[in-house]
Amino acid sequence: MDIGLIGAGNMARALARGWNRPVLVADPVAERAQALSAEVGGEALATNGEVAERADLVVLCHKPAQLEDVAREVAPHAKAVASILAATPLVALHDAYPKQRVYRFIPSLPVEVRQGAVVQADDPEQQGAIGEIAFDGEVSELFAELGTLVVLPDALVDVAMGLMSCAPAYVALVAEAQIDAGVRHGIPATQSAELVVQTLAGTAELLRRRGNDTLAVRREVASPGGVTARGLAALERGGLRAAFSDALDAVLGDTR
Repeated sequence: MDIGLIGAGNMARALARGWNRPVLVADPVAERAQALSAEVGGEALATNGEVAERADLVVLCHKPAQLEDVAREVAPHAKAVASILAATPLVALHDAYPKQRVYRFIPSLPVEVRQGAVVQADDPEQQGAIGEIAFDGEVSELFAELGTLVVLPDALVDVAMGLMSCAPAYVALVAEAQIDAGVRHGIPATQSAELVVQTLAGTAELLRRRGNDTLAVRREVASPGGVTARGLAALERGGLRAAFSDALDAVLGDTR
């Protein structure tokens, strides 16, 4: 499958690096498209229309506000279109690309290392012939290469985005706060970062092996009345749960 990227920003780069295969790419900043194609292989093209003409699947990685402008260039030529645009539901994609197979995905930045989460919007309205349905499966498999693929109703995709697409920034902030706490108590920043980042990575793997049972892992670490229990109580008093809930509300306030 020949993949075309409309846009060569951070998430487009993460997708291309995760797929690790040649791509066709166009970007308003030509140097950015050239750098990406040089890194993963493929070709930087001058226009979005050229990408659409040559790609089997066009992946929209531009800004959501550019949907209609880009569609005027891409729709006359595209065979199929996958969108990773935030706050852009399936109905808007179908309106912009009425003659194409349309797919909506929201990835997270760790797809770059094939450890990301990817949400796909279920589209019960999109029917097709056997060949088209087979192509649907190929598209889903393509994004499943990048990590864990979860299919949700379109109405829940923005909620999922607030959980997993925004989360790398949140996790980085949590790591930074822990690193700074270690530095405050005398651990050099480099060693503090090594301790915190490796523990985060290991804990993620441990949670997977425990079937995502967060309570079980907490209980394994926190003995009654012990130091971890006191640390957890301090985090609860500091409003950790409320802060994450407020963060999701803030994200959804911008997308609904």
